[in-house]
Amino acid sequence: MSPSVFALVDCNNFYASCEKLFRPDLADKPVVVLSNNDGCIIARSKEAKKLGIKMGLPVFQVRDLLQQHQIVAFSSNYALYADMSQRVMSTLENLAPRVEVYSIDEAFLDLTGLAYCEGLTEFGQHVRRTVQKDIGITVCVGIAPSKTLAKLANHAAKTWAKTGGVVDLTGKERQRKLLALLPVNEVWGIGGKLTKRLEQLGITTALQLADAAPDYIRQHFSVVVERTVRELNGESCIALEDVAPTKKQIISSRAFGERISDKQQMREAISEYISRACKKLRQEQQQAKYLTVFLRTSPFSDKDAPYSASKSCELESPSSDTRVFLASAMRLLDSLWLNGYRYAKAGVMLADFYDPGVHQPGLFDEPIVQKESDQKLMQLMDTLNSKHGKTLWFASQGTTQQWGMKRELLSPAYTTNWKELPLVK
Repeated sequence: MSPSVFALVDCNNFYASCEKLFRPDLADKPVVVLSNNDGCIIARSKEAKKLGIKMGLPVFQVRDLLQQHQIVAFSSNYALYADMSQRVMSTLENLAPRVEVYSIDEAFLDLTGLAYCEGLTEFGQHVRRTVQKDIGITVCVGIAPSKTLAKLANHAAKTWAKTGGVVDLTGKERQRKLLALLPVNEVWGIGGKLTKRLEQLGITTALQLADAAPDYIRQHFSVVVERTVRELNGESCIALEDVAPTKKQIISSRAFGERISDKQQMREAISEYISRACKKLRQEQQQAKYLTVFLRTSPFSDKDAPYSASKSCELESPSSDTRVFLASAMRLLDSLWLNGYRYAKAGVMLADFYDPGVHQPGLFDEPIVQKESDQKLMQLMDTLNSKHGKTLWFASQGTTQQWGMKRELLSPAYTTNWKELPLVK
């Protein structure tokens, strides 16, 4: 049996790259992407990074710096990023026999046995050229016998330009050389708390962690950290997931662009969040039985009295019908709402998932069967809204949504709206 070989393909500065792709005039200019309500910086182009722009900084703290260096800012365009991600992942699926979509801009490829056909570095360069040519997005590729090492190989490919964007760590000597250069907190799964505990034991580099005895690490930490040690030594312990695991819960929540003190506006917001959550639930081919609604004022404002509350309910039978959850959510909101507050955020959570048709009712419960016509109605709404944008919605969601998040610097929907397709002059 061939030894395992994985590649991690990661898009460079993905959000900023998507914005630049349709703006050739910004090819060599610094670009940043802002969070919900244009509050913080969540993505930076390589030019913005060189100017010292840090991730997570509130915009008001660096506004002068943005103006001084003529840094172009964009509101988050999640529809654009999701569509470009899907295009990148589809391209990768044509290049490798098995692909695990790890995040919106990352994917693991199973390259086991491929080394017998062509060089792994050459294959990595082929991936880079293909994605760049077909999609216009630059990627880096890290190749190794385990997913943890592939992550570190990808980090090296991004950090050192001389690698050409591809690093092959299938050789033991190259593995140890790179591990000796990297601090332990660069290892996948080693967060801040674990880093401090490891440093107290004298483990400060990735190589020192790799050389630690697995049994000792398991005794002082957990089986998860022991698995990381084995992965750092080239032993594949984390398998490729061809199908993404089913979510345990779905949360739909946003901070409001303007504070809400009107109950009708809050009803519209909760209705919008329910609609989004139920659509995701149906995409997962699941039904939910548990619903939570929560709302709060801003914890950072001196002008607003603090208030945060949530309430939950359990349906008689699992459902994925938006109307069922809307009715329950409105009842929960009625019990949560207090006049006189300026609410900054609200949201809903769906939990306790079931596959359709597998829920076992109680002995004396009346079985509730979802009508086929109801299922077709929800399917029709999802199909139309996916193809043509927000075409059908419930009246309770409102029409103007003045409470919506601020996106004053939003770029056009270049790939998902016919009216906003880029024009070539």
